[in-house]
Amino acid sequence: MNNIESMAELARSNDIRVIISSVLPALDFPWNRGLEPAQKVIKLNKILKEYCSKEKRYYLDYFSHMVDVQDRLKAEYTYDGVHPNKARYKAMAPLAKSAVDSVLND
Repeated sequence: MNNIESMAELARSNDIRVIISSVLPALDFPWNRGLEPAQKVIKLNKILKEYCSKEKRYYLDYFSHMVDVQDRLKAEYTYDGVHPNKARYKAMAPLAKSAVDSVLND
């Protein structure tokens, strides 16, 4: 969070508008099992959302569009349980465009 906050403040000081997106859900990492990221991601997203609210930054919530009932990336959206597949990236594009449009028109 500190790194994200630093980048956002640096951007602000250079008149760059900021969009901070949520971290995508992940139940586990196939290449490094046992780290149990799901609850950590949920906690970080809460912190990011609170920061955006406090600092009047745009929070782009991909997480709620992509999470299943077990706090993992929906199976149809991924090829490895962590990264979105091509179809999901295409579905994420309108959310990103809406965020950019909102920030540019603010």
